Amino acid sequence: MSGAGTGRIQGKALLVGDNVDTDQIMPGRFLALSDEQELGRHVFDGYEERVRQGIGAGTILVAGQNFGCGSSREHAPIGLRGAGVQAIVAKGFARIFLRNAINLGIPVVVSAEAAALAHDGSQVEISLGEGIVSVDGKECPVEPFPQFLQDLLQAGGLRQYVRRRLAGR
Repeated sequence: MSGAGTGRIQGKALLVGDNVDTDQIMPGRFLALSDEQELGRHVFDGYEERVRQGIGAGTILVAGQNFGCGSSREHAPIGLRGAGVQAIVAKGFARIFLRNAINLGIPVVVSAEAAALAHDGSQVEISLGEGIVSVDGKECPVEPFPQFLQDLLQAGGLRQYVRRRLAGR
């Protein structure tokens, strides 16, 4: 399995529905937590048990429309990362969630075609630079990530990217 740092991401799909909001991803009662791993243990607490049981290292979430709607809390993408989610493919994202996820080092890809093809356990491969999402071998073209976003994701997020740039690396 590879990650965003390589520009290629592979993993197993876990499906969630439309309009999944940040309160469903990370319930408010856990917002006092700051440890990524601890937040990861509470991702989707109170959501479908199938999702709670299926999330783990190597997960690629596949969602419907408007994933990450609701409040702009960064705890949601931090918790997803702590739970092992390495990328999210969706028919559409709430704009603030999309930016928070990228800034925190989680690749997010819009592809209605890939989302429609996937089922729980599908093998998903994402090539950020080439602009391809493959679901069980079926390639779906997407907008390629510009190099600076690939660099940001490879660094692990905006904070780490800026630190590296300031250090001249």
